[in-house]
Amino acid sequence: MKRLFRPGHLIDGISATSRGGMAVLTEGERIVAVAPAGEFGSAEGCEIVDAPHATLMPGLIDAHVHLAYSGSLDRKAFRAEHVDMNYAEIALRALRYAEDTLRAGFTSLRDMHAPGGTIIDLRRAITAGHVRGPRIKACGAGLSIRGGHMDQPGWGDHVAFTGMTAPCDGPDGFRRGVREQIKRGADFIKINSSTSSTRTPGIYGRLEMSPDEIRAVCDEAHQCEVKVASHTVGGTPVAETIRNGVDCVEHAHFTDEETIALMVENGTYFVPTLLVNERNFDFTREELGVPVRNWAWLEASREAKWETLARARAAGVRICSGSDAGFMITHGADNWGEIALLVKGGLTEMEAIIAATATNADLLEIDAGRIAPGKLADLLLVDGDPLSDIAILRRQDALTVYLGGEKVD
Repeated sequence: MKRLFRPGHLIDGISATSRGGMAVLTEGERIVAVAPAGEFGSAEGCEIVDAPHATLMPGLIDAHVHLAYSGSLDRKAFRAEHVDMNYAEIALRALRYAEDTLRAGFTSLRDMHAPGGTIIDLRRAITAGHVRGPRIKACGAGLSIRGGHMDQPGWGDHVAFTGMTAPCDGPDGFRRGVREQIKRGADFIKINSSTSSTRTPGIYGRLEMSPDEIRAVCDEAHQCEVKVASHTVGGTPVAETIRNGVDCVEHAHFTDEETIALMVENGTYFVPTLLVNERNFDFTREELGVPVRNWAWLEASREAKWETLARARAAGVRICSGSDAGFMITHGADNWGEIALLVKGGLTEMEAIIAATATNADLLEIDAGRIAPGKLADLLLVDGDPLSDIAILRRQDALTVYLGGEKVD
């Protein structure tokens, strides 16, 4: 089917400003032409989508989600909800979360770990056309040191938690871990290279993986032509991961000018996950059950993340948008909030949209995120102007989603 979109404004993910008077022609799952509306003549044989008061933009992409988890704000309930769930049930629930996120305007997602290969299997089912959902890139299980981040006591002993990381020992163990995840079908590799927080004032991140282990992962993954993402909260670990080959750093709230320069030099992607950090402060320390010393780290990170974001923007780092949905963030309803916080942190509305479309598409290596001939017709028609009101992206009644040229009902 051919469709001709004639919006009031076009955000193409390429230009620095929106454009009026433009039209976009799609055929099947691809965009075939972008030109002034008058150049298309009568557009015979096309379905016409006239939307003079709307903005057409690329479908949104969330570069950091956890579809296997609910995002419940009740910590006890969050753990208890998995007690009677097997991998099949986790995957089926994840499908619902994926559909919710698609209806919210997110046509692609990057899943940052899940137990039992559940999201890899969900991705396969979506790709094969067995079920409908957004495009998914999945890493399988994250790689950690034994007893390190995501492999420590406190998460619970159900498969949903014990299977979300693959503990490894030494460079050879991590190489084996990479091969196992790729054999399982991983699109990229995630490592947990540092602690999630620290208890020592002034020490904002402690490296858990050795530089040799990080290098082993990156060498093996790159040999297999996949990227490596690293959970790295800040300080020395961020620089060590970049020096040893990591392609993308997640969180990295405490990052200095020298490390920012390393990001630029190496073309490192940066997913700041502002939303999940802010969500902590909707609660008291006691409600979250966080020890006093860890709470001090959290309070420090709340301010540091804005400083890091400003440094990254000023230096020209490739900033991405990732909500961490699944952990204190609800799938579908909340993902847009990361884009809003990028704006709060100093990005322009256009810069934040490009982070959530074109830059994320480059990170995920998908042929979307820009409205240009040959690109996938993953599109979002917004009843309004997100450049003047970014919060309109939260209103699902104002969004019409197209995935591969097909309208999502």
